Amino acid sequence: MTHANSNFIRPELVCPAGTPAALRVAIDAGADAVYCGFQNATNARNFPGLNFTLDEMKEAVEFAHSKGAKILLAANTFPPAGKFDLWQEAIDTAVNLNIDAIIVADIGVAAYATMNYPKQRLHLSVQAGASSPEAIKYYCQEFNIKRVVLPRILTVREIASIHKAIPCEIEAFIFGNIGMMAEGRCSLTNYITGISTNMDGVCSPASHVRYEEDENGNMFSKLGNCTIDCFSCNEKAGYPTICKGRYKSRLHSTPYYAFEEPVSLNLSSLLPELMAAGVTSLKIEGRQRSKAYVGAVVSAYRNAVDDIMAGKTPDLQDLIDLTEGHKETQGAYKTKAWR
Repeated sequence: MTHANSNFIRPELVCPAGTPAALRVAIDAGADAVYCGFQNATNARNFPGLNFTLDEMKEAVEFAHSKGAKILLAANTFPPAGKFDLWQEAIDTAVNLNIDAIIVADIGVAAYATMNYPKQRLHLSVQAGASSPEAIKYYCQEFNIKRVVLPRILTVREIASIHKAIPCEIEAFIFGNIGMMAEGRCSLTNYITGISTNMDGVCSPASHVRYEEDENGNMFSKLGNCTIDCFSCNEKAGYPTICKGRYKSRLHSTPYYAFEEPVSLNLSSLLPELMAAGVTSLKIEGRQRSKAYVGAVVSAYRNAVDDIMAGKTPDLQDLIDLTEGHKETQGAYKTKAWR
């Protein structure tokens, strides 16, 4: 016989949707909320074939609400000078569609939303890079932020300390890309391609990606004019992002990962600790992933959270096949020395 766990507040499971099909799969798999974006530079996953048209977003809101789920709009990039109208339109549209919350990063976008729609719920994107109680409290005071998505640079102990000092909810990543831990500050892809992750919403745009094969069957992945990695005929070629490339240098004759190895964050074993630390929203990354990926990961975490709340030991499914490079890590959440 098991008993409900009264030590934890039931966390919200927030899941990715890069397409309407993925959104439906996420909700059917047990997502409490789904985050998605419009098909433009206002969101940080602005890739061809991803994201939502106006009509698709309207249908998504109607579908989610009919299932008791929420829609969170990612308007989490930074408007270049003279182009604010696009972000203003995204906020206006989100309010008109009755979207449950808007995820913002830029203070101008946050100010516009707060001044024009004071009742609209706002979440602070991880792109804002707010990792101290002082920074988070500033956003709460100035823009009435209701939730902060914490950068992936904090230990569980640090998250618990922040929770005690701030007046808003905490959302933390639990599965997916771990990146360079420079949330909202990375300029690597802009350096190579001229297209910005933080303003155009595109990291390593597909239009700049090339694969070349030599006479020995080795595959070279390139971004712009730069070779990012080389894979032997026995290896699978990964998508060329600068932060996860292998390079040679005068000091390293053997190719090495200069920034970060291809690896995925997986905090399934830390769920009870995160919930005890005050995390009220558990976030799965992956708007670029397939609906099969979304369905599998969301289902696994839905079952794990439900088991914990029921006082059971969670049956944590093996998700290694869905990780990048078939490797997983707890990142900085357990210890700062994650490399």
